[in-house]
Amino acid sequence: MKNRFDGKVALVTGAATGIGRAIAFGFAREGAKVIVNTRSNVRSGEAVVADIKAEGGEAAFVQGDVSKESDVIALIEKTLALYGGLDCAANNAGVGPDGVRLPVVDIKDYTEDLWDNIVDINLKGVLLLMKHEIRQMLKQGGGSIVNTGSIAAMNTQWGFAAYHSSKAGLNKLSQIAAIEYAMENIRVNVVMPGPIGETLLTENLTKDPQQLANFTRKVVMHRLGKPSEVANAALFLASDEASFITGHAIPVDGGMSLVPNEL
Repeated sequence: MKNRFDGKVALVTGAATGIGRAIAFGFAREGAKVIVNTRSNVRSGEAVVADIKAEGGEAAFVQGDVSKESDVIALIEKTLALYGGLDCAANNAGVGPDGVRLPVVDIKDYTEDLWDNIVDINLKGVLLLMKHEIRQMLKQGGGSIVNTGSIAAMNTQWGFAAYHSSKAGLNKLSQIAAIEYAMENIRVNVVMPGPIGETLLTENLTKDPQQLANFTRKVVMHRLGKPSEVANAALFLASDEASFITGHAIPVDGGMSLVPNEL
């Protein structure tokens, strides 16, 4: 196995389940010391750390809300206190309407709280994370950031106004960060997952066979993706193998973005 991250420190937000969990394991399996972060799913976050350690990796859990700057500052400070630096960041924390945790509603029924909840985590949270990650990376002479976006940045879906807007904004925010710090040896890229299994968002949106069929029908490969498939793309972008790639948003969607959008 390649050890692309030997001697490096990686931070993964939203790492308790799904894509974030797969990214955290990927970093650890390739030699990184990993900070596992989540806002509220503490038990699962701690379990990820325990499982990484059981495999012989090194990891620590730090709870924090990425939409609060004080929590982000504390997250970076704890990372430095534990491991002495920050080389790679996978800003994966995000929320979306799934009819269970958050309602799927059209614009006339949007509440301010619903909009703020989604945009604060998906977009403001990434801004706050990059702000403080980049400050540390500048001190170290460089680093790599991979933000988890969504294929939602490229299509349109009823009831997902805040989610799609936040993910489209994340792409542009990442591009701006990429051009601002390219000369400082800091790269910023985005992975854009399509429908991915073993994630709460997809699981809650595909509770019956017809919902699942509707999802997979829009995917050229006619299946859900795996968290590991998104993690593989994120790890490549974070690694030195992608040293000449910055400012790009890479679909990991089984070809979903190749077909016309369906409302």
